[in-house]
Amino acid sequence: MSFAALALISIAAALGPVLALRRSWRLPVILGELLAGMLLGASGAGLLDPRDPTFAFLADVGFALVMFVAGSHVPVRELGSHGTLRIGFLRATVVGALAVVVGHVVAESFGTGHAGLYAVLMASSSAAFVLPVISDLELRGTPVLQLLPQVAIADAACIVLLPLVVDPARASSTVLGLLAVGGCAAVLYLVLRRLEDSGLRRRAQRVSQERRFAIELRVSLAILFTLAALAVHTHVSVMVAGFSFGLVVAAIGEPRRLARQLFAVTDGFLGPLFFVWLGASIGLGELLRRPFMMLLGLALGVGATAVHLAMRVLGQPISFAGLAAAQLGVPVAAATIGEQQHLLSAGEPAALLLAAVVTIVVALACAQRAVPAVLT
Repeated sequence: MSFAALALISIAAALGPVLALRRSWRLPVILGELLAGMLLGASGAGLLDPRDPTFAFLADVGFALVMFVAGSHVPVRELGSHGTLRIGFLRATVVGALAVVVGHVVAESFGTGHAGLYAVLMASSSAAFVLPVISDLELRGTPVLQLLPQVAIADAACIVLLPLVVDPARASSTVLGLLAVGGCAAVLYLVLRRLEDSGLRRRAQRVSQERRFAIELRVSLAILFTLAALAVHTHVSVMVAGFSFGLVVAAIGEPRRLARQLFAVTDGFLGPLFFVWLGASIGLGELLRRPFMMLLGLALGVGATAVHLAMRVLGQPISFAGLAAAQLGVPVAAATIGEQQHLLSAGEPAALLLAAVVTIVVALACAQRAVPAVLT
């Protein structure tokens, strides 16, 4: 990998903010980054080679950081507040049950044999997408309080289940890897909680700020990469390491200074590089050459929307049910793992991302509709 390729990647990644510039569209920045990768990858101009070892490794680092940020957006500390945990858990569970049924129907209809994967995808919600939309639109009221635990539970559960359904043949070893990373994350939470309560973290932050040491960022990256090394050693995705550490930080409370520093590292460089790599790996041409896979993507997106909208029966307003259907981290992770380990059919990773785009479009439309209906 050369500096010329790195410059091209950085320039291509700028397409994300350009497409997301119009606030009324509320498009995720990653859509432009994925599109840029598709246009410059093997199915487009062929200027970027996703098989380049350096490019692929940097993308893996970006993947871990992206999933860390996604985990840190899960409102762990608010799950039990306002008595809404029960209704959120109930809705997430019912959505999951419906997704199992629809996932089997889609898998049988398209003959892919990936019913479990489709069920997890359709049951998922994206806290990293939903929470910023709620904040941007200043949504308030009981429907929002009930939505938060639903999204958090679905997001966390589906991230944990994803490695198991992507490669069922290795389920036993995957479970051991998940337990190893999860156990380390639990111990890490206890240690960091102790440091937070003792005030040591705040004292270190003051010294770091005065001396410009960036101690929190250095320690956070060291922990993340250690968990990622453990994940790789136990044959699970770095996705699990990143998301687990993100949940730990969310449970303790992410310091604002660390959030700004991680934003610079992740959203400024490694995150965009990862999404450009993912787009270059999958390729827009896969869907164009295989219309059957385009239909699969549409079916998954419509199915995910339908199982979430069914929560109207449990009293959830249509606008918030549609917002809960938004997918981002889980389909991106599924496409990445499937592409890296060659577990999906040709064109199937692109179909998973198309499904995510469908749910995002629906979620944005529903969020706009929710604004005048919010209870203040």
